[in-house]
Amino acid sequence: MISFGLFNYWAVIVLMMVGFYTLISRDNLVKKLIGLNIFQTSVIMMYVSFGKISGGTAPILIDSGDHGGGEDHGGAEDAGHAVVETAVDAVGSAGEFLTQGASGVAHAASEAGEILYSNPIPHVLMLTAIVVGVATLALGLSLVIRINEAYGTIEEDEIARKDNAA
Repeated sequence: MISFGLFNYWAVIVLMMVGFYTLISRDNLVKKLIGLNIFQTSVIMMYVSFGKISGGTAPILIDSGDHGGGEDHGGAEDAGHAVVETAVDAVGSAGEFLTQGASGVAHAASEAGEILYSNPIPHVLMLTAIVVGVATLALGLSLVIRINEAYGTIEEDEIARKDNAA
């Protein structure tokens, strides 16, 4: 029986296989680009799933209410160290994370009474990956348009036939 807690990982696997199959099995260049985008979407979903921690909160420093004009930033610095220490304590080693998963680490941290913070780096990296993916798709589509102008088709086998005949 499939666990609904692991649904996103099953969706990643299915999307990855559909995208890869479309990429290698189709001769139409536009369909290949669509397969590439489906594959890329599955990778982005995988990284976002890895970065999500149940019960985790955003690692944002909140001012304790001291709005004085003084230069003492010790509280913010201490809070920053506390965020880092809590994240390191909650996640532990990479082996522990891989064996227990994010939910196991979140459960252990909540039992210890610690505040659990989600790591924003995977999400930020995936925003960059989305931008790169859109640029790659735009370049690929412009190349397909140029190939269509030169060969009169976007089918790989017809392009290869015309190249061999010339």
